[in-house]
Amino acid sequence: MEFIDTHCHIYGEEFDADRTEVVQRAAEAGASALMLPNIDARSIGAMMTLCRQFPVLCHPMMGLHPTELPAEPTPVLEMMEQYIADDRQRQHPLLKAIGEVGVDLYWDASRREEQMEVFHRQALWSCRYGLPLVVHSRSAHAELMEVFSPLRNRLCGGVFHCFGGTEEEARELLGFENFVLGIGGVVTFKKSPLPQVLQRCVPLERIVIETDAPYLAPTPHRGKRNEPAFLTFVIQRLAEVYATSPETVASVTTDTAKRIFRL
Repeated sequence: MEFIDTHCHIYGEEFDADRTEVVQRAAEAGASALMLPNIDARSIGAMMTLCRQFPVLCHPMMGLHPTELPAEPTPVLEMMEQYIADDRQRQHPLLKAIGEVGVDLYWDASRREEQMEVFHRQALWSCRYGLPLVVHSRSAHAELMEVFSPLRNRLCGGVFHCFGGTEEEARELLGFENFVLGIGGVVTFKKSPLPQVLQRCVPLERIVIETDAPYLAPTPHRGKRNEPAFLTFVIQRLAEVYATSPETVASVTTDTAKRIFRL
């Protein structure tokens, strides 16, 4: 059963002791690709090292996470855009997306306007370089829509990462052509309303699966370090949600991920 983890941070220090084993377990479980979103300037080196170590399986993105904004974001953003521009000149570019970018007002709303400005700037990279966009939005749906709506006809698609919103929010997000919802461990949580939202308004063809490892491990590993091999539990729960087989969930979401990230 082939699957793609469209969002994992296994280059982080949480995996320093057993990173190779984590990648091996992912491959043994059926992972054919692991998509690695960048966080800040410091994470680029570790992310690219892992992608060079496992070039068939691991694929990098480039972006500045909204909770990792330095006091002055411009130098980092300029460096990242130059990195993207240089990569696009390669015969075989490595970067598969702009991400992880967005707005997060859950932890700190004091830099709301600055977060939106940085997000807008990175969304324009998606338009300029023809790369999909991987979007982080937490307690910021209205802000996301404010940035996104004017770009509706210019964006080339992507993933709304870690979706956990309402039916209304799902319908609004799916109004953006070639964008899909990233679904992970939250769908397995006992009290999560996400299964009902998916059943009511989200076709299986409009989701991809993700771990956000090391975070949000699915039941029965909730509260522990997450890893890509655990996506089998997400696949099983989604099969129940969509009244189909795990093989169908894996096949459909894999095809969608390959299309979004042009794998």
